[in-house]
Amino acid sequence: MINIKRQYIVTDNDRKIGVVLDIETFEKIEELLEDCGLALSMEEVEEEETLSQSEAQRCYAQMKKR
Repeated sequence: MINIKRQYIVTDNDRKIGVVLDIETFEKIEELLEDCGLALSMEEVEEEETLSQSEAQRCYAQMKKR
């Protein structure tokens, strides 16, 4: 777990309405979210058929022609 240093933006009556994060913390959160999204995408295609290198090159060549 990452240590999240945060500061709150509050209204005149002390109601929290926002959060300020330092850039390092924000970038760590952003990286974790991207990694999570990548993992989910990888799970979605896990059962799909894989292609050999030559099959992939043929498919790519056909896509380029379009």
